[in-house]
Amino acid sequence: MSPAADLQHYLQQAREALIWKLDGLGESQVRRPMTPTGTNLLGLFKHTATVESGYLGAVFGRPFPEPTPWSEEDAEPNADMFATAQESTDDVVDFYRRVWIHSDATLSELPLDTQGEVPWWGPEKRTVTLHRIALHVIAETHRHAGHADILRELVDDSTGR
Repeated sequence: MSPAADLQHYLQQAREALIWKLDGLGESQVRRPMTPTGTNLLGLFKHTATVESGYLGAVFGRPFPEPTPWSEEDAEPNADMFATAQESTDDVVDFYRRVWIHSDATLSELPLDTQGEVPWWGPEKRTVTLHRIALHVIAETHRHAGHADILRELVDDSTGR
């Protein structure tokens, strides 16, 4: 496998671990706030999809082609952490799967040494390579899958691997 294919493989493992956390749950279960800050499974899932769409999209001049109003500057703080009443679990999962396709294209089509810019990082860290950002997204996705493990266990006692 090529280094880019290795990164895609580990990213997909993280995605699959995260998506399993929603399996078999109803709308009220995935939306139930499970922490004092209101963290819930569907919001965590939407947040992870949004993060990936930015890092493996706009950072490399390949913005995700769909609007994400919850990530606009004028959006409510942490709006990506909650699904609206109009967004079903299927809507959010489908959004994430479209993000996967877009992100995987970035990893497949660009060399790993391609430089990008993360505008929300400080000026000294802002210039990055695709390799570094792929590792960052893999780590973030696995971290959020760990959070989701805890939330899922609190919802119905199910545990991941």
